Amino acid sequence: MSDNISLIITISLIIIFSPFIAKYLKLPTTPIEIILGSIFGYVGFLHNEHLFDIVAELGFLYLMFIAGTEINLKNVINTPKTIIKKVMLYLLILYAFSILFSLYLDLGKIFMVLLPLISVGLVASLSKEYGKTAWLELSMTAGGLGEVVSIVILTITSAALKTGVGLKLFQTIMALIAFLVLMFIIFRVMQLLFWWFPKISTALMPHEDNKEQDIRLSMGIFFLLVAAMLFLHLELAFGAFLAGIFIPTFFEHKHNLPEKLASFGFGFLIPIFFIHIGTAFHLEQLFTHGLMFKAFYIALVMIVMRVLASLVFIKELKLIDSILMGLSHSMPLTLLIAMATLAFDTKSIDELHYYAFILAALFQVISVMIIIKFINSYKLKKESS
Repeated sequence: MSDNISLIITISLIIIFSPFIAKYLKLPTTPIEIILGSIFGYVGFLHNEHLFDIVAELGFLYLMFIAGTEINLKNVINTPKTIIKKVMLYLLILYAFSILFSLYLDLGKIFMVLLPLISVGLVASLSKEYGKTAWLELSMTAGGLGEVVSIVILTITSAALKTGVGLKLFQTIMALIAFLVLMFIIFRVMQLLFWWFPKISTALMPHEDNKEQDIRLSMGIFFLLVAAMLFLHLELAFGAFLAGIFIPTFFEHKHNLPEKLASFGFGFLIPIFFIHIGTAFHLEQLFTHGLMFKAFYIALVMIVMRVLASLVFIKELKLIDSILMGLSHSMPLTLLIAMATLAFDTKSIDELHYYAFILAALFQVISVMIIIKFINSYKLKKESS
């Protein structure tokens, strides 16, 4: 009982004070939560508890849901074909670099999947700081498509690691394809339905809403798609991500809803997920021979390959903004840790590389945030002079 009380109190204090520490250190809150989770886990205030694990898993799924709310399918579909082609080329270059690095350095096949992962979770936090800039808007478009690709690959890889290559993997891929086709049909039907009867969207989510119908419907969609993933034995994160996409795509009149949903998530569930990640990283592992070097090397490779690939947008963004866009994709914190955890649980990577990936994820967030701030300041000074 006393252990559970200390667990709850410690989590509460980390959630309360992380933003203040982050503000003082001029860093994002996320790495602070992970670091504090690791420190308090090491000294014994945080420990494994079934309810802690469940809430952390829910926090991860909610984070993927929030990431989905950043993508409006209608806007993606209306994106000029030239941009879509360049985004596809950008992703192709990323995976080509990943395969080359993995083969050249004699890394495992799982590295080919881990290195090019893209997540727009932290890109959204950059939007709050730097506003609507050309490089961030393109970053969201490219990142949204990249995240869909990453989650599809994560789903297939997850099945392959758990069941092996065989009939079960084939069944999983067929279930995924069938689900995607079904979601496309639902999307088209809802698009037509809302076009012919526009009052349906306002009836489901009224402008004047004193019963929080928008939150209730959003949570309903979230849990329904997670349940569908459970039924089909697919990656739950994929269902959560698709649920998030529904919100801005079909309920555009609720402009503040994604922010409303994000406020709840980043204030409660999501910090618990990051604190839980911190407890999984044991501080004594920092002294493991070669760990820091491997983490630094992985972080450097992931950043460099994205910056080089982003140069395909140099015509649209020019050099500095292209580099900023590539850097913005160099923080796939949540997906990278989730995928590394999955790979470690299925013994596809050893403990040393697992901890190296967690450290690399932290290095990336901290270093990239600082580099972006420095480059953006240089750019603003250059434009003003």
